[in-house]
Order: sequence, then C-alpha cells, then structure tokens
Amino acid sequence: MKDSFLDVGQIVRTHGIRGEVKLIPWADSAEFLLGFKKFHIDGAPVAVKHAYVHNGAVIASLEGVDTVDKAMALKNKIVRIARADAPLPEGKYYIRDVIGASVIDDESGETLGIVKDVVDMPAHSMFVLDRGGTEALVPDVPEFIKKVDTEGGFVRIRFIEGMI
Repeated sequence: MKDSFLDVGQIVRTHGIRGEVKLIPWADSAEFLLGFKKFHIDGAPVAVKHAYVHNGAVIASLEGVDTVDKAMALKNKIVRIARADAPLPEGKYYIRDVIGASVIDDESGETLGIVKDVVDMPAHSMFVLDRGGTEALVPDVPEFIKKVDTEGGFVRIRFIEGMI
C-alpha cells in the first residue's frame, strides 16, 4: 500500500529574522513545492503563508513560525505533502513508488531483478537494477522502459544483449 504522504524535502536552516525556513527540495524542481498551501511536519499539517525559490531552495514562511527560535526548532525536519494534493499526469510516477518493483523482460516475461534506485543523469534518468548482488543500469527512455505499473509493482523493459 502506498503511503498517503510523500517526503518532498528537508528544512536545513533558518532564513532571515522573521522565522522563515530554507527547505532543500527532493522534487524535480523547487518550483513544484510552491503550489502547496500546506506541508506536513512531524505528522502535523502546517499552513504555508508564502514561499519562493532562491538558489534552488525554497524559502518558506509557515503559519505559527514567526521567530528565528521557532524556525530553528524545525531544522533537519522532513517536509511531507499529502499524495492526494499532488496528482500526477497519466504515465508519470513517483520514484519512491518504483523502488522495489520487479523488473520483467517485456519479450520473454523473465524476471530480471528489482529496481534498487532511479538516478538522474545529464541526458535522462537511469533505473538501477539489483540482480541479486550485481547491479545494472537501464536508461529511463521509451525505447527500453516499456511499462511502469506502480499498482502492480513491476517495470517491463526491453532487454538487449549487453544491457545486463
């Protein structure tokens, strides 16, 4: 079962003297986090009064956090959002929902391993497959990734000689 919340970043320090916090995003872009009116910290909802992107981080003013001391108490806290507040377009998925999925050869139906990680590379992401002690990389491009089914817990790939 998927978690109803998604980890989206971490508060790393205070910003200024009015209780703002600096949040390092774990999303594709910091701008993604600007669309949320509520974060969850330590299991409690916290309203976002305002937020903006600065040097790749999110600077946020949170309801009830109006002093440096209150902001400092949030240092190193994980920021979460409700999954229901962040629907994805058709064909897109959250990386955390792919980790642990079975990897299946699209042609033979053979299980090739499990997804250990998805890493960003300059050209595109790569699926890191755990093959029972060895790892393999599969480019996250339509030529190789044929289907990602997070509900079914599998990824179908086009296997080519030398890939694994």
